[in-house]
Amino acid sequence: MPDIPEPSPALPEPDEPAEPAEPAVSDQETGQEAGDEQTAEPAPGRQAGPLRVLLAGGGTAGHVNPLLATAAVLRDPEQGGDPATRLLVLGTNEGLEKRLVPEAGLELAYVPRVPLPRRPSGDLLRLPQRLGRAIGAATAAIEAVEADVVVGFGGYVSTPAYLAARKAGVPVVIHEQNARPGLANRLGASWARAVALTFASTRLSASKGRTEVTGLPLRPAIARLVAQRSTAEGAASARRQGAQALGLDPDRPVLLVTGGSLGAQHLNEVLASSLTGLPAQVQILHLTGRDKDAPVRAALDAAIAAGAPADLVERYRILDYLSTMEQAYAVADGVVCRSGAGTVAELTALGLPALYVPLPIGNGEQRLNAADVLAAGGGRMVLDADLCAQDIIDFTELITDSARREEMAGAAASTGVQDAAARLGELIRQCAVGQDRDHQEQE
Repeated sequence: MPDIPEPSPALPEPDEPAEPAEPAVSDQETGQEAGDEQTAEPAPGRQAGPLRVLLAGGGTAGHVNPLLATAAVLRDPEQGGDPATRLLVLGTNEGLEKRLVPEAGLELAYVPRVPLPRRPSGDLLRLPQRLGRAIGAATAAIEAVEADVVVGFGGYVSTPAYLAARKAGVPVVIHEQNARPGLANRLGASWARAVALTFASTRLSASKGRTEVTGLPLRPAIARLVAQRSTAEGAASARRQGAQALGLDPDRPVLLVTGGSLGAQHLNEVLASSLTGLPAQVQILHLTGRDKDAPVRAALDAAIAAGAPADLVERYRILDYLSTMEQAYAVADGVVCRSGAGTVAELTALGLPALYVPLPIGNGEQRLNAADVLAAGGGRMVLDADLCAQDIIDFTELITDSARREEMAGAAASTGVQDAAARLGELIRQCAVGQDRDHQEQE
């Protein structure tokens, strides 16, 4: 295999927000089953043998996690993959990919991080030179892996990858995580061979290719939990195991509250104000965010002093961070959370009712991400500025009513996609070997 390009020096830019916030762009499902054998002849110009794929994405977990899940399925023979598939990940040396990609056993090549300025500035004047450097690094990565296809997940890394692939004549497959597409994916969709969507309501399509709703590739641990929960016995076993690990009673309802790895200060504060009004039988699993647990513990002490039941201390499990989210999901009967694409995809795949509180920054994609599940009746939404203690109390009372909880869980599951990684993997393989063209001719 040719040498992997050396890391290009990244240009200093402001930190990315905790959740992806690409610029807004205002403005189906067919093909082979995931397990079908690959029998097509190589596409014109493609050498026979294992697929060679460049995966572009990084910065935040919203881009990195689905990329890693897709990489895994491309090599998984049980999901139509080939262990010999050659993979190279294109990222920056600033984002989460710098740690997570090598940990997953994948090779990582770097490009400079080049945000596209939105208003006249010195950055705009320097853009052509900086973008040219990034395209050059992306071209080197394409040549290094001898890519049959470039797969992009949006974000700063994807723009130069799409442009380099277009110049090299390599097919592009785009995965858009959010309901409101970002600029990089909107740009790449103009010439992409295929666009894969997480949500059916997303307004993005491949101008000259296929558009499919594949869902969001799930993290392997979450995908395993989805499979385990497909039977009542498996769900009960997962719940018992999760409860034991987290110090909870598997026979009592559990409310999970999380603002993501960085936490959400407002969610923490509103939950604290609701403690004295929560149903007495409910257990609370509260993931506060790193280094945000001290104020929550103080609020618990204050609630006890104000007359909250003394056993609240035993029913209220406070953690600042949990690396095994599958355990939290396994025990949860309902969730209070943000509505990032990954969160919505995981909760709907698992059929978990949720009270969604969209992140009040960015381009508003979090409000749209939950639109499909809300329309189905699988969740509720309250804006961050409007969230109050009564909202959490009302939702907690709902999940203690088994009939209402099961109805909402079924509605949530009806909008979820459990095999998104396999669907996306099959789409990538078809585009790489030219089967997508056969598909288009048949339509």
